[in-house]
Parts: sequence; C-alpha cells; structure tokens
Amino acid sequence: MTRKDPPLRIALVGCGRISKRHSELLGRGIIRDAKLAAVCDIVEAKARKVGEEFSVPWFTDMQQMMQSVDVDVVSVLTESGNHAEHVIALAPHGKHIVVEKPMALTLPDADEMIRACDEARIKLFVVKQNRFNVPVVKTRQALESGRFGKLVLGTVRVRWCRPQSYYDQDAWRGTWAMDGGVLTNQASHHVDLLEWMMGDVDSVFAMTTRALARIEAEDTAAVVLRFRNGALGLIEATTATRPKDLEGSLSILGEGGTVEIGGFAVNQLKVWNFADAQSDDATVMEKFSVNPPNVYGFGHQAYYEHVVDCVLNDRQQLVDGLTGRKSLELINAIYESVETGREVSLHFRPKHARLGVR
Repeated sequence: MTRKDPPLRIALVGCGRISKRHSELLGRGIIRDAKLAAVCDIVEAKARKVGEEFSVPWFTDMQQMMQSVDVDVVSVLTESGNHAEHVIALAPHGKHIVVEKPMALTLPDADEMIRACDEARIKLFVVKQNRFNVPVVKTRQALESGRFGKLVLGTVRVRWCRPQSYYDQDAWRGTWAMDGGVLTNQASHHVDLLEWMMGDVDSVFAMTTRALARIEAEDTAAVVLRFRNGALGLIEATTATRPKDLEGSLSILGEGGTVEIGGFAVNQLKVWNFADAQSDDATVMEKFSVNPPNVYGFGHQAYYEHVVDCVLNDRQQLVDGLTGRKSLELINAIYESVETGREVSLHFRPKHARLGVR
C-alpha cells in the first residue's frame, strides 16, 4: 500500500519521554507533507496532555484509535519490551509502521514483527535517527568512496548521565523483561552506527556492571568486537557519568584516514584527517561541527522526512526490519557473552542472555 496524496497523517502510540520529540515535529508542522493525526497511551493523563497540546484526538486504546481516525502511518513509542506486541497487533490495519529503538528485545519477536508487516504489505521503519546526522552522512560517504582503505579500529563511547530518578519514573526502566540496560537503550544507536560503518561482526566479548543505578540490567559496559574484515572494535557505554552528559561519540580508524564524531549525540565533527587530501577537506570541520541542543540530536526531523519520502514515493527505507534486527542480534550476542564469560560468535541462538525474558 502506498498513499500518494500528502500530508501523511501520522498517529503516535505511546506518550512517554521520547514522544515529546515526535509530537513536536509532527504537531508543529515541522515535517513537510506530514501532520499529527492522533495519539494514544494507556495512561489517560499522558494521552490527554499530548492530544490537547496539539489539538488532535487522543485515546487510551490503540485499536479504538485505528478504527476511529484515518491514518497513514503509526509510530510505536511504547516501552521497548512492548514494541513487538504492538507492531504485530497494528500490522493488520495495513498502515505503515515506525517503531522506536530497539525494535524488539528478542530475535524471535523481531522476526514476528517483520513477518507481520510483510504479510500486511506495509513498510516497517526502525528509528535510527543518528544515521541522518550530517557528520555521520559525510563519514559514510567517505567510507563508501574508499577513503578509509583497510579498516583498523572502530570505537563508540556513550558517557551519559541518568540519575536514579530517571529509572524510578517508570517501573519498566532498567528491567530485563521490558528494557535492558545502557546497551539496549541509550547506546543502541551507537552500536548500530559502529556496525554500519565497520561491517559485519564476527565475535564479541563483553563485561558489564551496575556501577551506580539500582536496576536489574547494566548501567556500564565494555565490549570488544572482532569484525569479519579483520578490524577490531570497542564499545564503552555508561549512564553513570556524573554530574551531566559528557559525550556520545564514534571514531573510525583506517589505513587511509581517521574520523571522530563527538558531541553528546554523535553530531559534532572533531577529527577529519585523510592521507588523500581532497579540495573540500579544509571546510569539512567548519561545515559539520554543529552540536544539537539535547541527546536526541537533529536526526528525528531528517528521519521523518525520510519516512514521508519512502511512503509517498514508494522508496526503500534505510533502516527496515531486517536492518533493525541486525543490531539487535549484536546486542543479544553481547549479553550472551556477559552471562557466559566467553567470546560469542555471530550468528548464534541466545541461551543465557536475559534480555526480553519474562
């Protein structure tokens, strides 16, 4: 199904923390050819607040919303552990679906989501907005043009601050069944970027700890990766940075050059050094060093513009269900390594990882 007449009517399921970014973009007319059509949350006060703020219908039952309001796209912004259930339940309505990261917590759930959307002949978009950050796009172009040459080392560092009050505001936060820890939640975008840049992962070895947060899952992690092309990788992730966010960064090192994207949302170009100098290299740092106002960055706007383009013009989405599943498989492998104390090879079937287990 492809609707050709804009604006696209987009409904939101889930009115929690991340919904503020989505509702403001859609509700304030920032996304061309798209508008907010309705919102839903099982907590009436949350749904009412967002609905009244943007003067759109609000609901406490998503099936009732789908039956009552004409929509073209539904964005699922609920708890991570409920993404699969909600996407699968919404798919039969035949409306394209956007789902926030991570798309699911278990690989079987991800597979069911993909199957449900395929059967309904609808597009499934997994939100990976940092792929649209301008420095990331520029780095990807350099990679695809071969400027890095042989890849040597890729590193991501997520040094963010999430105090206990953040976890205490919702009972599901930091639980194995519904959320996972820093790797699944805060660092999932960075894990995706690292794999997107460096290529398929061959194996991982990981250690985690609960340094400061009183939660089930980890608030701090260190991971070593071996990529199939022979390069190595490092993931450093924590929500125990104090007293405030420090960085969310990505570094790519190759025989032909080095790039580091820093800031606190992978949005500030810090290093752009290549052996084969090109004419625009001198201005790259100036053009691509903008830091966003918060950890969500600017990418959600570009992401929704991409969604609109894909729906209106029937284009292939950059991050579909299969692509979203790829980084989920890596995160599950990391947790498997944590539980077993061993290096874990991809592809595998989780036996010990607790993520998503109820």
